[in-house]
Amino acid sequence: MALSETTQALPKPHGGKLVDRAASDMEKEKRRVEAADLLNIEIGKELARDIENIAMGLFSPLEGFLNRRDLNSVVNEKRLANGIPWTIPILLDVDRELLQGVDEGDNVVLSCREFRALLSLEEVYSYDKNWLAQGIYGTLDDAHPGVARIYRMKDVLVGGKIQLLQGLENPFEECRLTPRETRALFDTRGWGSVVGFQTRNVPHLGHEYLQKTALSHVDGLFINPVIGRKKVGDFKDEVILKSYEALIDNYYPRERVVLGIFQTEMRYAGPREAIFHAIVRKNFGCTHFIVGRDHAGVANYYPPYAAQEIFKEFPDLGITPLFFKSFFYCSKCLSVANEKTCPHVGARVEFSGTHLRKSLINGEDLPCPMIRAEVAKIISEWDNPFVDE
Repeated sequence: MALSETTQALPKPHGGKLVDRAASDMEKEKRRVEAADLLNIEIGKELARDIENIAMGLFSPLEGFLNRRDLNSVVNEKRLANGIPWTIPILLDVDRELLQGVDEGDNVVLSCREFRALLSLEEVYSYDKNWLAQGIYGTLDDAHPGVARIYRMKDVLVGGKIQLLQGLENPFEECRLTPRETRALFDTRGWGSVVGFQTRNVPHLGHEYLQKTALSHVDGLFINPVIGRKKVGDFKDEVILKSYEALIDNYYPRERVVLGIFQTEMRYAGPREAIFHAIVRKNFGCTHFIVGRDHAGVANYYPPYAAQEIFKEFPDLGITPLFFKSFFYCSKCLSVANEKTCPHVGARVEFSGTHLRKSLINGEDLPCPMIRAEVAKIISEWDNPFVDE
């Protein structure tokens, strides 16, 4: 796909406007008093982060948790009931007994540590876990981390709008930017075209080559790592962020790059998650989104380029996907290349996050200059740079 630098405007948020479900200072005090007499439902940290994402507009046009009609449409049609593209359901699961004495239309409190939000309970409904797992992940195999998570969910779902009263403490606050902040920053820098890059790994040379290839055709690059729950063996959040800071400081033009985090858990939903990730970056203000090999995949549940093929179903997505095949290091060219630029089939060493992690865990030498020395130094400073539980 040919690109050229343009002065185009940043895209409108998904659905037309950025959602804002955060209570004002005046509302917070009023709601806190009200909340004292309401049912309190304790939730996990990852769900609290997703409520924050709704409140700050990352998940626009969602204003809360999906009702039954929207869930059915998302699973069956990959769209909300109003036709807007949406592929990953954002759900609140609870035990039915917990809601005894609560009626539809009532407010309840959602809490996690210091976190507080109000939920206007619009609908309580049952669901089929096998249907949900098969529809979103394409498998019922509970070895898939997303499927296993669904099977651990509680027995009913609750739909309704949320209002954020108090967010979680954030150890990465200096790297968190809201969509309003990124859009203002991109505008201040004069960027009319911005490419977003999703990652859950430390950067290797293949990532760098891919990012710089895309950056050469647009005004700016938004590196947006997922910070949140991941599977065992993935890199820890702190390692990912420190590695990218080292890479940007040493190898990128600072005026062309913004690093900001996306706090959510990985779903490992492959192609569906690629669309979801693109929508979030559109809300941040990106005009383009990089989709590489096996985006948001896990094991061998999805074909290598399924996450690229799915974009054919969404001509109305409002963000331009940039598709890249695999890059590799050629020991004869002594450079990063791809199948279009290098004829040396026998000299190719594939870049692989999985291979990189295994080599580091086993103390093996890497087969090529796979990562920058500055990044390797960051990783080496950790006794265990990987998620282990």
